[in-house]
Amino acid sequence: MFALMVLFGIMMFVVMAVALVTVAVKLVLLPLRLVLLPLKLLALPFIAIALLVKFAFLFALGSIVVALLIPLAIVALVIGAPIAIIAALT
Repeated sequence: MFALMVLFGIMMFVVMAVALVTVAVKLVLLPLRLVLLPLKLLALPFIAIALLVKFAFLFALGSIVVALLIPLAIVALVIGAPIAIIAALT
């Protein structure tokens, strides 16, 4: 029974040590994050431009795909309609 209590005591000590180290790391990194915040804010317009270019590129690719699929659909209907009519008659 005593060994079990010692084991739980050691586990509690380890959990508390990990929690204290986590809090210490957070406290050390907070000033660093505050110092780097203006640099992040300066980078936001560049990120916005990059996202705008990305979405314009994706929109252009989607338009190309649709522009290629429309003639293919027309050809498929021109070829498929007589086959469907003949299949319906037999």
